[in-house]
Amino acid sequence: MIKLKAEVAGKDHQISIQRREAVVLAEVDGRRYKLELRDVGDSEYLLIDGNTVYNCRVENSRNHPGDIEVSLRGINYPVKITDPKRLRSAQGGAEHDKGAARILAQMPGKVVRVLVEAGAEVETGAGILVVEAMKMQNEMKAPKAGRVVSIHAQVGSTVNVGDILAVIE
Repeated sequence: MIKLKAEVAGKDHQISIQRREAVVLAEVDGRRYKLELRDVGDSEYLLIDGNTVYNCRVENSRNHPGDIEVSLRGINYPVKITDPKRLRSAQGGAEHDKGAARILAQMPGKVVRVLVEAGAEVETGAGILVVEAMKMQNEMKAPKAGRVVSIHAQVGSTVNVGDILAVIE
């Protein structure tokens, strides 16, 4: 079960998502949904709710890196997703300046690329690895400049929320 906070068009929502093959169990602000999900390619999906079919497109935002845009019923919605666990782990931001910074998995997924090796010197914001979650690729970036001490994931491995992917000193 993935628990997230999402800001959709400026309004905050609490979301829980659980995927079982083609079935998605979702809860949005206490309302429960059971949807069938079909990938039709190129970031497009069919969401099936009983006899109702919705065409949905999910893409990375061009205007706000790190955010996504969801098109549903012909309306585009800007969406900013936040993992509450990641926020809690990042609240001690000062530790990034003085000690090791850990890069954590934001949601369950599969590692599709490792962009650096242990021992590499990186700048703040440099790509470290890429995790695919729900058909979207998310580049995990260095929260600070430093040396990559360790990489804890390899291409093809599955990761869960909160897993340590890399450490930078």
